[in-house]
Amino acid sequence: MRRIILTETQHISPFNEPARDLRVQNKPLWLWQRDLMATHTTDEREYPDWQFAETHESEPVESFVHKDNLFFNQALVDEFINRARTSGKPCRLAFREDDPAISTHVRALTYSLEQDGDLLLADMWYLPDGVRQRQSASPLIVDTEPLERGYYHVPPYMASEVGDLVYQLPRKAFVVLENWVHLYVIDILFGVFARGAMVEDRVNKSWSYKLKIMARSLIEQKHVHSNSEMVKIGKNVTIDTSAVIHGPTTIGDNVTIGAGAVIDNCIIGSNVNISQGCQLMLSVVGDGCFLPFRAALFMTSLMENSMVAQNTCLQLCVVGRDSFVGAGTTFTDFNVFSGTLKTQTSLGKLDETNLRVLGGCVGHHCRLSAGLTIYPARTVESDVVLLASDERSIVTKNISYEESDHDNSNSKLYYPRLYPRNG
Repeated sequence: MRRIILTETQHISPFNEPARDLRVQNKPLWLWQRDLMATHTTDEREYPDWQFAETHESEPVESFVHKDNLFFNQALVDEFINRARTSGKPCRLAFREDDPAISTHVRALTYSLEQDGDLLLADMWYLPDGVRQRQSASPLIVDTEPLERGYYHVPPYMASEVGDLVYQLPRKAFVVLENWVHLYVIDILFGVFARGAMVEDRVNKSWSYKLKIMARSLIEQKHVHSNSEMVKIGKNVTIDTSAVIHGPTTIGDNVTIGAGAVIDNCIIGSNVNISQGCQLMLSVVGDGCFLPFRAALFMTSLMENSMVAQNTCLQLCVVGRDSFVGAGTTFTDFNVFSGTLKTQTSLGKLDETNLRVLGGCVGHHCRLSAGLTIYPARTVESDVVLLASDERSIVTKNISYEESDHDNSNSKLYYPRLYPRNG
């Protein structure tokens, strides 16, 4: 089967690059797609739009067509292709409008899903006789089969109408990557969190799997959450004996984990250094990242070669590649007015995220100084240098490149006064 990729050139704010080049679960999106499709396709071709594809693809070849800004997992693409092939007809991926995972986490900030009655049509097609069948494709509905999991309880005195907040974690994941919030959904909600929920569900339903884990723990003399079935470790990994690692967790090659570190349900890339006392939970740490002592990540995604300095807390955040977050910086994540949060879209406007708890986003090649406090859902554009000062130690709005301190042109505004005025 031929794979035909339609390119989406719109840049994702604040990273200022197309979705295909951003990392999802520590892998570029284009490579994630290619790896999942390797078992289904024999060759691939790339076109800027349908017009080019129809002009250059005149032969009736079995084709799988999709845009390059789509995230999907193996379970979803396998079901879609297998059911479409069985039908023998041209099909287009569709979801029910009330599918819990799609309506709760995907539809917000997504503008390319096409409404068709009570269905949402995605930019993914199976065409048994080539691209000219696109117009005759009928919707093929896939149920994401979400697992509901709680994650936060809002005290009644703060928001009596909210109570327990829950996530819908799909077995068959699908996201259109059009906003930085979608990266958070892909890596954390539909990534490590969903993986943990599915392992938990499997343990509860399968006695054989439960016995397998218990037997492995007995043989290895390890906690049931820390044996080799739950924690996958690469080559040349050094882990201090006092570190605590609970699965499901994946650790790459050439990783060092220091004394007292606690890691719970994470993806850790290769060439990563996690120092003493770090706390990581439900997070993705890309290749080449460095976390000095007592850095804390909760439901946060770091792209490759970034550094989070000591005593820094990131909650529900996304950080781009080659970025630095200074010591003692805090990303807040809760809207104390109890409403859902808004964030800036790539179109330059504010829109609802459908999330009441959400951290911030830092682009690529950023440098954030120590001691900053960043409000929920705020973004820092790529290549920004942000210095803490009396005037800007608390970041209450999105920071663009034009407001960067990279050339010191704003130093009179953002550097603290070192000496008092005369008199």
